[in-house]
Amino acid sequence: MSRGLSLWLRPQPSRCRLSRGQLNSTIPGVRGVVSRACADAEALESHMDKPPQPRPSDGPAQPGDRPVGAVARRMLIIGLDGATFDVLDPLMAEGRMPRLQAAIASGVSGILRSTIPPITPAAWTTFLTGKQPGSHGIIDFERYDVHTNKLRFNSTRCLDHVRSLWQILGDAGLKVGSVNVPMTYPPVPVNGFLVSGFETPGPDCDFVYPPELKSEILERWPDPTLRAKWRRRTFGGNALFERNIAYISRSFHQGAEMTVWLGDRFGWDVLMVVFKLLDNLQHKTWRYLDPRWSDRHPARRDMAKRGFGEADKAIGVLLDYARANDATVLMVSDHGHGSLEGKVQPNLLLKQWGYLSLRGRGAQKATRGRHLWDRLRGRTKRFKRVGDIEHDLAVDFSKTRVCVMHAGMAGFLYINLEGRQPTGIVRQADYEALRDELRDRFLGQECHVRDPDGNGVQLFTEVHKPEELYGCSRKDQPWMPDLLLVPHESLAVVRKIRGRRAVRWLPYRRLEGTHRPDGILVASGPGVRQASPSPVENRCHSLRAHIVDCAPTILAGLGLRIPDDMEGRVIREIFERPPVVETEAAQVAAATSQGGEAYSEADLERVTQRLSDLGYLE
Repeated sequence: MSRGLSLWLRPQPSRCRLSRGQLNSTIPGVRGVVSRACADAEALESHMDKPPQPRPSDGPAQPGDRPVGAVARRMLIIGLDGATFDVLDPLMAEGRMPRLQAAIASGVSGILRSTIPPITPAAWTTFLTGKQPGSHGIIDFERYDVHTNKLRFNSTRCLDHVRSLWQILGDAGLKVGSVNVPMTYPPVPVNGFLVSGFETPGPDCDFVYPPELKSEILERWPDPTLRAKWRRRTFGGNALFERNIAYISRSFHQGAEMTVWLGDRFGWDVLMVVFKLLDNLQHKTWRYLDPRWSDRHPARRDMAKRGFGEADKAIGVLLDYARANDATVLMVSDHGHGSLEGKVQPNLLLKQWGYLSLRGRGAQKATRGRHLWDRLRGRTKRFKRVGDIEHDLAVDFSKTRVCVMHAGMAGFLYINLEGRQPTGIVRQADYEALRDELRDRFLGQECHVRDPDGNGVQLFTEVHKPEELYGCSRKDQPWMPDLLLVPHESLAVVRKIRGRRAVRWLPYRRLEGTHRPDGILVASGPGVRQASPSPVENRCHSLRAHIVDCAPTILAGLGLRIPDDMEGRVIREIFERPPVVETEAAQVAAATSQGGEAYSEADLERVTQRLSDLGYLE
């Protein structure tokens, strides 16, 4: 039996197993990914309606030294990746998410501003470190090495210079648990347990700490890091769409089950799980959720909404578990969500403006042909070819002054600088003037266009110099781009050049979701200020905070001093009794990884395909 099939077979509290006949009941044509959940959809729903009953964690961890007095004994953190009140509020109004609604009514809620750019690796790393991207160095899934002219994939091995929340809590004697939090692969030692996030290549990798826990997790959950992609198939229709939704729904229940099981097994003071596929659900179903188009396909709209209902059930399991363990609950998202309606091509603009040169047409066609062949074979050479940009664009670096080397929620633009890149042609004396010139052009009238409805759209709404945006040193963070291009909220940035128009607008059948800066923050449980009796204030989600504020808030709430290199504030307004806020000298981060590359070539193939499916990589 394929391990992927067992994802659907939700372990009951008694840990009993289904029969071999039930395990092998598969849906024809979707090998190794989906199966009938107890033979049909009704059985799946019935199965999901029986969550494990919460009970206090066996052998609860004794609190570590709390030097300034805790207002929260324990904390359970639920990460709702990509969640936005733009979607959640209407679903709660329809009665589809009663557990989330009750938590908001009994506590406080508000907007949690994301990083720039609002992308998963940058934002969750900021959550875990209390530092902005300019300090921790993660701005995207990948980074461009200016010295070798190549792309590298980010991992925990890029974070040895900063201490994470888990390390700080563990050093204070608190037990921690982390389940599917992004940017935690490869796992590093913690005072507790850690199951890495969706950037894990697969269950055959070392994805868990302590490592001896791996076999037990795989026995219960054969797909612990959620490796399956959204499935597409000609004539798949609503049946395939429903199976995709069911896989995502199953991931929520699996996350809750794993968190409870591991929490009981190890004990905990701070416990966190991220429902990563909530982000995927919005990426893939946005056109069915957006009120502008939701009536076009009511069947798929309702299936997508049911997926959120299953997330709410899993949230309910965790809320009950928190209550049984006298834990304060924080629910956070790394960013919000909105519609993706077009893709902007800054490298096309750079070519038209004379900053970027391509090789001859023959070379361009050959490069595109190789790229197409790789895609047909299900392979990618993204991290192998020089600069990788040549694979997609056939760039002539000997004549190119500027190029966007990687892109997604933003464009990361690099000047081909003499003495820095091996191909550098721009003189150091011309560097600042060129940056200013480019910023003016990207923000100017040349980048003002009309959308298909005739509305004016500024392709790039912000253009930043990273050292000004983040307050970082370019010497300390040499992989930072020379300019960071922030597109209009309905656009994504691509490196490839296709056609002659700066933006390619998407037809309805290709509309998806993309990230927005405003995520969510919900707090409830012991020590949390009760919601305002005013229904107007509650609807407005009155809290306003930034994701960089989460780490210091967690530390202060637990009665710990805050390292003085953290860049956020304590969100005092969450708590009924504001915590005492004291700082201490930050400790120097000790190396926790083996150094070097975290991913083999085969690993990169798998992760790149998964991220490309979501539009994070081309």
